[in-house]
Amino acid sequence: MEALVFLKLGGSLITDKQRAETPRREVIARLAREVREALEAASDLRLVLGHGAGSFGHWVARQYGTRQGVRTREEWLGYAKVAAAAARLHRIVADLCLEAGLPVVGFQPSASALCRKGVLRTLALHPIHVVLEHGLIPLVYGDVALDLAQGGTIVSTEELFAYLAQRLRPDRILLAGEAAGVYDLQGAVIPTITPANLSALRPALAGSEAPDVTGGMAAKVEAMLALVQAHPGLQVHIFSGREPGLLTQVLLHPDLPVGTRIHA
Repeated sequence: MEALVFLKLGGSLITDKQRAETPRREVIARLAREVREALEAASDLRLVLGHGAGSFGHWVARQYGTRQGVRTREEWLGYAKVAAAAARLHRIVADLCLEAGLPVVGFQPSASALCRKGVLRTLALHPIHVVLEHGLIPLVYGDVALDLAQGGTIVSTEELFAYLAQRLRPDRILLAGEAAGVYDLQGAVIPTITPANLSALRPALAGSEAPDVTGGMAAKVEAMLALVQAHPGLQVHIFSGREPGLLTQVLLHPDLPVGTRIHA
């Protein structure tokens, strides 16, 4: 039976978020090879791949406040600049994936995404279905989007995954980033987050130190917890993509005891 997995390559992993528009090409290429190795080892594995905007989109978006709305002429200029920056990183990721043998097809979210008050309401799905049916890998990314209430906004990769998960029903969502998982106040990785222990852990869910207009780790955990509550069989796994070879193992072994798992 085929397994569908959503995998995000975090912006903090594939770029240097402390320096504007600084991709980590060698990391992206390695991760792409690790994904290819997993697909070669498991013929029943299907993927939807996503990546964050990292030091490309977040720097510009923070300058113009794009996440909070787009109304003035200056803010619409910022909207265009954020879209262009995010697309530049996307082109790098797509090219390196193809060079590594991954049959990715890029999807620009802003071409069809429509939000209301910052919440994603519609996104073109038929092209993604077709790409999956032909054994290819849809590649999405954090991007700008039009907003019916506030002009424009930004949709994160996690928000795209949440929208797609309601319709494609993945078995797992994997979030590969810089961190080894979600840390507690003592700096240890929290192995499991559920609705039962979230309130006790919330003080540890600090925002990102680098520019992150979509809320950092706290927002990711909250969004993913809401998603697994809506789909109780779904499991989210947050782990580090820095260790060579680990991504392949996580893709092939769902119960590998690393990182943080979020489930209902």
